[in-house]
Amino acid sequence: MSERVVLGLIENIVLLNNNQEEKVTARIDTGATTSSIDLNLAEKLGLKVSDKEKIVKSASGIEKRHMVFARVKIKDLMIEDYFTLADRHHMTYSVLIGQNILKQGEFIVDPLKEENQ
Repeated sequence: MSERVVLGLIENIVLLNNNQEEKVTARIDTGATTSSIDLNLAEKLGLKVSDKEKIVKSASGIEKRHMVFARVKIKDLMIEDYFTLADRHHMTYSVLIGQNILKQGEFIVDPLKEENQ
């Protein structure tokens, strides 16, 4: 088994689309089944809304969200998958990394790890 990459609860990541890339600080959330991205950030990167939708249960209730397919670089790993679109402007982090991305990178999340340590 290869060495797993350890992430903290907050990590710097890079979102990519064509020739555009955006460095952002993301919240790592092992309780979220699907990753999420802010509507405005997705638009800025030119991410296309797919036909896929997902029912999401959050603290705000249950809602159906559209999805975008995006590439994300975490540490030195490039991962592609779907992100739900959400209005995250009122939240501290414009991107939430959930289980769909964490499983692909085979990451371990250590809540005691300091940001970018």
